[in-house]
Amino acid sequence: MSRALRLPSWLAPPQAEVAIEFAQGRVTVSRVGRSGDPLSATSLSETLPSGAVTPALAAKNIEQPQVVIGAVKKVLERAGFGRPKRVALIIPDSAARVSLIPLETVPTRASDLDQLIRWHVKKATPFPIEDAVLSYGTAATEGGGTTIAAVVAHRAVVAEYEAIADAVGAHAGAVDVASLTVINAAIASESVPQGDWLLVCLAPESTTIAIMRGTALMFHRHRLTVDEEPLTALVHQTAMYYEDRLGGTQFQRVILAGGASDAARELAKREISDRLKTPVQTLDALLKERGAA
Repeated sequence: MSRALRLPSWLAPPQAEVAIEFAQGRVTVSRVGRSGDPLSATSLSETLPSGAVTPALAAKNIEQPQVVIGAVKKVLERAGFGRPKRVALIIPDSAARVSLIPLETVPTRASDLDQLIRWHVKKATPFPIEDAVLSYGTAATEGGGTTIAAVVAHRAVVAEYEAIADAVGAHAGAVDVASLTVINAAIASESVPQGDWLLVCLAPESTTIAIMRGTALMFHRHRLTVDEEPLTALVHQTAMYYEDRLGGTQFQRVILAGGASDAARELAKREISDRLKTPVQTLDALLKERGAA
């Protein structure tokens, strides 16, 4: 399978050596592969105390920076990574917003496209666009049109995560969003179907669901846990959108990432499989399968 164009990071690399993923309740490190995919089946995590990281779009995220710095140093040592010179940072979906913007015509001038994307994103951004960092790229091309995936975060929030890297002596060569990183990792495994597949990312504070058509991102939805929508309802609503708006009939595969525990992942797998009548595979299993091939 040919890979999709990787959605760009907010910071241009040099190539990172190690990925550090931040989440509510843990930090995870993994070696970045030759292709630049910052997830692997050999990731190691360190638990964070409650309240150390509180992912949010327009509020402080790192409530206990010294605690987070200590956890990052500890897990880097446990993983044998020492003090990497460059790292890729993976921030929670709740710290950013992903928007899919359909365009009938894409402006040929980069400045015109940038202005158009900023105009679209501004309407749904709860802070001044001047305070935002923005990244975008082609998500899908279908029916003569183009869909742009735009990712926006508050500059101060991104700086909080960058400061953790600085504190452990590393340069943040890339900053990416968790669900998009998972999509790239799944695509890089070369095990995703040519047809339609579903990604479900579970986090303590939220759930993100993405519909993929091969390597094209067709739908991206992020819901906070406080919205009190059960996973089965989110999956059902997504399936209805898939059938009604995207003309879909059957997902060929569902990939599940995250989850608080093995038991939580198994419960989610059963709920999703029962609703969609589709095999559900965890991301860890997919990457281990690929690594053993």
